[in-house]
Parts: sequence; C-alpha cells; structure tokens
Amino acid sequence: MSRNLTVVLHDRPGELARLGEVLGDAGVNLRGLAAFTGEGNGIIHLLVEDEDADRATKALHDEKIGLADDREVLVIDIHDRPGTLGEMARELAAANVNIELAYTTFGGARVVIATDDLENARAALA
Repeated sequence: MSRNLTVVLHDRPGELARLGEVLGDAGVNLRGLAAFTGEGNGIIHLLVEDEDADRATKALHDEKIGLADDREVLVIDIHDRPGTLGEMARELAAANVNIELAYTTFGGARVVIATDDLENARAALA
C-alpha cells in the first residue's frame, strides 16, 4: 500500500532541502513527489510506502514541518505512450470516480491517484 503525505512548507530557499534531509535522516525512501507554490507556501505531495509512513510522520512532527494530509493512494502502472492519461481518467470517470490528486512517480511510467472512492477506482482499473 502506498501513501501520499501532503506537507506545507514556507515558500523560501532551503525548505525543500530541509524536508528531504529530515526524511532521509529518518530512513524514508520517497517513491514520488509533486511540489507547488502559491500564496507564500509550498505544497508538497510525497509518495511513501506504508511501512515508511509512521517514520515519516514522526520525523515531520519532530521537525515541526506541517503535515496537512496522510491518505492511501493508488499507484498505477501505465503505458508510456500518448493518450494513456486520457484512457485511464475516462475509465475512472465511467465508474463515477473523481480524481482529487494525480502525479507521476520516480522511475518508470506510473501515476499516483488520490480519490475519495478507492474501491471503485481499483475495480475500474482492474
């Protein structure tokens, strides 16, 4: 099982480095990442394996790094060719699954999906 941790940082130099160092020192291996800035904040989505989630959340808490969300996500192998995203999203839409978050992982053609309906999403993509 994979988890998405949503972290809120200040939008200033060195914050992403601090986050990476804190998690690295805690032995947390990042499997994917998406980062955005706006209104003075950095919103960082971190993909971690379930066995690393507790260590990650403890390390973030100890360093007073804001954890806004921790949720189970699907990590889906996709074909690396034009149109794959549309096909996958259409399958989920046909199952009435709303995609709340999507980003890619490190290494390979894989996409991370967060939704409030994981059961139907899994069934639609099986």
